[in-house]
Amino acid sequence: MLNEIFNKINSANKILILTHVNPDGDTLGSAVCMKEYLGKKADILVQTDKITSIPYNYQFLDALQDAKYLDTIKDEYDLIVALDIASIDRIVSTARKIFDRSRNTICIDHHKTNRGFASINFIKGGYSSTGEVLFEMFEKKGIQITKKMAEGLYVAILTDTGCFKYENVTPKTFTVASSLSKTGIDTSYIAKKCYDNKPKSMITFQADIIKNCKFLFDDRVVYSIITQEKMDKYKVKNEHTEGIVETLRSISNVDISILLKENSDKTTKVSLRSKSCDLTPVVEHFHGGGHKMAAGCTIKKPAKEAIELILDEISKCLN
Repeated sequence: MLNEIFNKINSANKILILTHVNPDGDTLGSAVCMKEYLGKKADILVQTDKITSIPYNYQFLDALQDAKYLDTIKDEYDLIVALDIASIDRIVSTARKIFDRSRNTICIDHHKTNRGFASINFIKGGYSSTGEVLFEMFEKKGIQITKKMAEGLYVAILTDTGCFKYENVTPKTFTVASSLSKTGIDTSYIAKKCYDNKPKSMITFQADIIKNCKFLFDDRVVYSIITQEKMDKYKVKNEHTEGIVETLRSISNVDISILLKENSDKTTKVSLRSKSCDLTPVVEHFHGGGHKMAAGCTIKKPAKEAIELILDEISKCLN
């Protein structure tokens, strides 16, 4: 399959590198690596309509400066490469139309819940990140990873492993990180940009959301709700919600943490984290996906109704 993938990539004239909605470090870092490899014949699509919506902590990556956006994208590509996109619903309508019209699509991912939605699907469930999958692909093809490519891959792996502390880390993950560091990337600088670069508004906003969390099931479960009113009050954006659900999980005795964010269309984005429970059956009930200890879904209900539905599924998990 690797030969088929690289034959498609190398023979294409114009390639669209597709990242998922609400982009994180893995999808963006992987896209940066692929863009650096492909050069001018490839564009990165960030699924938003404003450049400022690239999360603040990834804007230092050079290849993102020329990214395309939903309000400017044109249907002019003969190949689409989707990176770190666990399911087709992680592609919003504007990009979905371009994806659906393309006869040549490739999905490269690491989510076990990914059932494959592209013409060619290269899914390595259980890998730490899509960045780690890409590293292995390039390594097996004997392709030298440049410093710029390595920078993107390191961001992908660093952020999707929570600085190498999540259960998705394997000995191979450290071996890959070591290989990337040997290209000359500044791993300390990357870590500071990704984690020690938070605006004041983000900290005060997150403190408010965490302060108003609720505990259930003898403190085994904790949840908090983000409303648009709170977002407006602190003048924050979607990327400023990152890390809250992990902070809630870090509380002693808590096994499962839940963060719900109300959308303008009366739907609710749900993020879940766990220390020991398998969350995949919970989110799959709502057509979501992810990993055993980190998963998410969108429920077509307001947050107050969505939490009741989620808690009902979680109670089965706990029992």
